[in-house]
Amino acid sequence: MKLKTLTIKIQKKLAWVMINRPKKLNALNSETLAELHHVLVSLEEDNKVRVVVLTATGDTAFVAGADIRELADLTPTDGAALSVQGNQKVFDYIEHYNKPVIAAVNGYALGGGLELAMACHLRVFANTAKVGMPETSLGLIPGYGGTQRLPQLVGRGRAMELLLTGDMISAQRAYEIGLANVICPPAALKSKVQELAAAIVKNAPEAQQQLLAAVCAGFDSQTDGYAAETEAFGACFGTDNFVEGIQAFLHRRKPKF
Repeated sequence: MKLKTLTIKIQKKLAWVMINRPKKLNALNSETLAELHHVLVSLEEDNKVRVVVLTATGDTAFVAGADIRELADLTPTDGAALSVQGNQKVFDYIEHYNKPVIAAVNGYALGGGLELAMACHLRVFANTAKVGMPETSLGLIPGYGGTQRLPQLVGRGRAMELLLTGDMISAQRAYEIGLANVICPPAALKSKVQELAAAIVKNAPEAQQQLLAAVCAGFDSQTDGYAAETEAFGACFGTDNFVEGIQAFLHRRKPKF
């Protein structure tokens, strides 16, 4: 697939996936979502990539929301189908990804943009970023997991306030309530992400795959998270990473994963 709305850079086991629609404030349209799915599938199969970063070009917006022009003429059936497709191919797909995904939020993250960041496993915010869920001002509600992931991250009460008022909050406030893992000046965003990725990459990838799956299982109402953890824990003992990790510990050297 020839990419029209994304730019990809791979550096030292770290893949940067940048949404590149600055004139539209990087709003998500159907083309961007399709390209994101294609790229995520490709990177998941690339053994040279250990961590994926989602960010955007420019310094104004991470993703300013969905492309409203595409929503204007949808019927209720169309809207539900859009939600299902977007979740299956991008948002839920990211949440259940078998490699860590970091959102590098470099500007406004509103509506679908904040939903995209919340689907990622970790979030690094520029301290100039502003985020919010303004869907009710358009007569809508979040359709890409926002009503579920926001309460999981910040608690029901704070989530209800953000969802019902539609107000934007600062990066500092997002950090205070647990929506951001790290905040930093815009100029330091890339280096902070690289620092976080380096801390991840030094550990065992096979164990991290099991870890990601076990944590996700705990948020699935149809799954016993403790049983999933037990199964994932056991599976680790059959991996090359476990053998290397134990041998490195016993011989007092750093493991080579």
